[in-house]
Amino acid sequence: MIEGQSAGVEQLFTSDFNQKVHASEDKTNSRSEVISLLKKQKGEQLNCKTITTIVDESDDYMVAKVTQQFEGFNKADLITLVNDGDNWKISQSINFYK
Repeated sequence: MIEGQSAGVEQLFTSDFNQKVHASEDKTNSRSEVISLLKKQKGEQLNCKTITTIVDESDDYMVAKVTQQFEGFNKADLITLVNDGDNWKISQSINFYK
């Protein structure tokens, strides 16, 4: 997604996925809202350094922190993934800005 790829983005999320954004005004986005936004960003490459850290994991779930370092600010996402058979899907994302 950082490189502007949006093909198959629907397959990345569980059916009950939601995204919480903590900024000057907190907001919650539904699965369909996030997918729509990602599709609109098709072809746009983000000018940032990305760091991914696995916070905790088991056979069935994983929590990761993804930090995007832009010039002048950072965006961090805490992402919960669940093992859905042979595929990992994102079930929740909480983002905040520094």
